[in-house]
This record gives sequence, structure tokens and C-alpha cells, in this order.
Amino acid sequence: MITQPSEQMLIASASNGDLEAFNQLVLNYQDVVYRYANALANDSDSAEDTTQESFIKAFQNIIRFRGGSFRGWLLKIVTNTSRDQFRRTKRHPMDPLFPEDEDGEAIESPAWLADPTASVDAKVQGNEETHHLYRMLDELPDSYRRVITLIDLYELDYTEAAQILHILLGTVKSRLARARMQMKEKLKGTIHISFAIAAG
Repeated sequence: MITQPSEQMLIASASNGDLEAFNQLVLNYQDVVYRYANALANDSDSAEDTTQESFIKAFQNIIRFRGGSFRGWLLKIVTNTSRDQFRRTKRHPMDPLFPEDEDGEAIESPAWLADPTASVDAKVQGNEETHHLYRMLDELPDSYRRVITLIDLYELDYTEAAQILHILLGTVKSRLARARMQMKEKLKGTIHISFAIAAG
């Protein structure tokens, strides 16, 4: 994991056209970018295309990065790129983040969870409690699920989530509060899950 001072140096070098510096940033963020792209499209091929295109756009526009969270800036690019790809291809509506089977039951292991290059999160994502958590997240409305995914899973702050989702800060807070409340209700009487929303 790149430290903050090192990341700032790499960003500065990449802004001056240093491709090797940017490649170091790519290595640091490729897992989280791919997982988020896959969460939006629920399709590994689309996620790979979105990931590649997002990093190209990031390199082309890194000179415009004005500080703050580089991860948040990247995820915003991913969000916009995924939307652009969807408009270009004019596919059928995107599959849900947490798909259901023909009986309306949540699929135990959505395709986007299968990450062949899992990073430090692999230990958490691979355990039974996390799969149980994702099944419960599937029951949330899409607007709540996206907010709680960005803030409680990706650990972004409210402002970053608002920018990525193109919604107001107050909307982020209200949706997150409702999402956490619904998750707490779902967690009652189930196995203990060590997760940010469990503690409120």
C-alpha cells in the first residue's frame, strides 16, 4: 500500500507525464477500481473494459486532479465511464448489484464477488459472515445499497460519496442512515458481523 506522501509524489510525477509513476498508482488501485466497476455492471468483461478505460482517462486528466482523495477521484471516473459505456452499447438495463434467481431469492455468490486478484480484503470477503452480509445488502433499495457500499465497504467519506454518485451531501447522509437502520434490523438475531454499520 502506498503511503500518502509517496502517493502525492507519484501523482505529481504522473501529472508531468511520468508513465512509470502512474503505473505504480494503477497497481495500488487496480483491485478496488475493478471491484467497483464490476459492482456497477455485474459483468466481468464490462468491468475489465471500464477499468482499462477509467485508468486511461485518469492518466489523461491527472493534471486536473486538485487534491483530496485520489481514490474518490478515481471512483468518480469509474462511475462516469460505466454510465458512458452503458449509453454507448444501449444494452438492456444493468443487472442488479446483488442479483436474484428466478424465485426472487438472492444468489449466494454474485459474479462480481469473484475477484481472481483479491487484495487484502480477500480474507474478509471470503468468509461466511461476509457472504451473509452481502445477501442482506441485496435486499436494500439500490439507492441505499450504493451509498452504504461506498461509505461502509470502501470507507469513503460523505463528500466523496456525494461526488461519485452525483447527489447532495444531505441525501447521502439520509440514505446512509436509512440503510444502516435497515441493516441493523436485518442483523438482529443473526450471526455477529464485524462491520462498521453494526456499531452504527
